Amino acid sequence: MSYTGWIILTASLVGLTCGLIGVFLILRKMAMMADAISHTVLLGIVIAYLITNELNGPHMLVGALLAGLLTAVLIQWLQTFNIQQDAAIGIVFTTLFAIGVVLIATSVGNAHLDVQHALMGEITFIPFNTITLPLVGNVPQATAMLIIVFFIVLFFILVFYKEWKITSFDPALAASLGIPVLLMHYLFMSLVSLTTVASFDAVGAIMVVAMLITPAASAYLWTDKLSIMLVLSGSFGVISAILGYYLAAWIDTSISGSMAFATGIVFLVSFIFSPTHGLIGKYIKPVKG
Repeated sequence: MSYTGWIILTASLVGLTCGLIGVFLILRKMAMMADAISHTVLLGIVIAYLITNELNGPHMLVGALLAGLLTAVLIQWLQTFNIQQDAAIGIVFTTLFAIGVVLIATSVGNAHLDVQHALMGEITFIPFNTITLPLVGNVPQATAMLIIVFFIVLFFILVFYKEWKITSFDPALAASLGIPVLLMHYLFMSLVSLTTVASFDAVGAIMVVAMLITPAASAYLWTDKLSIMLVLSGSFGVISAILGYYLAAWIDTSISGSMAFATGIVFLVSFIFSPTHGLIGKYIKPVKG
């Protein structure tokens, strides 16, 4: 595959996986959780580096995943003290991210780990860091990881589809039916963390947040059916990745930034032209009546 092909495939996998997870974030009214976890995983990455002095390896994934879960646990814990969810997210998110930034500035030294890399990613370098897979050959490491994460996310969504649906729309009903709501919550947070971590190094925190929230918000405008919303959200993520790449190539700017901007374009089109919730649809409906 060409250099351009690997970049587009990697970004499309980010858009597809984040699009699926993002639907449940939107339905659970936890959109800001995506922003929080996409930033706090930086702390886990820094601590993993300080322990091992290596920038590559499974320990980075484990460190970031644990940081994501710590974020979810701390937010849930603060809510038990009657602190509102958005306030709890703001407290945990800013504190853990600030600790990560301070550790980078004071302890990491000359390693290739900085805040700019964390925010914007290094997707242009993805095709150069490869691993060899049987029957496939050389594949970018980030792409291989994202393929694995996509199938993990897809597996859990399909297996627990009914549980995700009930706990997202009516947690009280789910609890009365014997569904372990808290366990499903932390399982979902694990999937959010895993998706964020896998996407983080390739595209940075800004694009992760954009891909987790905006395609799902766009899909929410087009349909009220969960299964269709999942398909649309994943598709919008892929469309945004492809559109953003060619936009970046056209005006010679940041690829990740352009892909995040493309999600906004998709949302704007949805906001205007959606037949049910779009501006035009709302304008035409009274006329028809």
